[in-house]
Amino acid sequence: MRLFCLPYAGGSSVVFSKWPAYLDKTIELVPIELAGRRNRLLEPLYDDYQEMVDDIVSMLKSNIDSEYAIFGHSLGGYAAYDVFNTLKANSLPLPQHVFFSGVAVPHLMETEKKYRGMSEEEFIKILKEFGGTPPEFFEYPELLEVFLPVLRSDFGLLETRDHTHNTTPLNIDITVFLGKDEPLTPKQCDGWKNYSDKIVTICYFEGGHFFLNSELDKMIQIINKNLK
Repeated sequence: MRLFCLPYAGGSSVVFSKWPAYLDKTIELVPIELAGRRNRLLEPLYDDYQEMVDDIVSMLKSNIDSEYAIFGHSLGGYAAYDVFNTLKANSLPLPQHVFFSGVAVPHLMETEKKYRGMSEEEFIKILKEFGGTPPEFFEYPELLEVFLPVLRSDFGLLETRDHTHNTTPLNIDITVFLGKDEPLTPKQCDGWKNYSDKIVTICYFEGGHFFLNSELDKMIQIINKNLK
């Protein structure tokens, strides 16, 4: 069983570096590297959300010759949903399970903030409020110069997502991971129950949006149970 993992905004394959120590030995971790980071550092960042989804699908196509599952956190969670629908629309093999982490239901996702039009100062303020970025990151201009464009690009991608996508229930089991302190409404969380006509499990963890760092062992226990 392969587990393809999609990172949050600004994240890379490094996000999942600790996972192999917790995953069952029967599960092969396959972190997806998005354009503009690590071994794809010289590739241009995505112009829009659909370009990212299509890129992920192209990477999966050559690796889904056996059973697999998808995990995505935040931006990666929305991507996981649209990647599934793209795979289905193209009659490609579908995952056995999808894990959506740190995301509201796609039809109720926040669209008010316009990250692409923000000044650098405004965006940095948002990042600090959002959490998940080490405080020392903002003290080193050389780090900001390298990573801030990636973060700004990723945050802005969702502004280009087609919100008219149909919400026909997925025909697989899904699991949703959410932080108890995330700024999401009950509708944004419970709405996941309508996103599959099979088993839908919603799990809450201590913490805010980046609970996946502090609650990693508990999360992977659930992943192992579902995929073994």
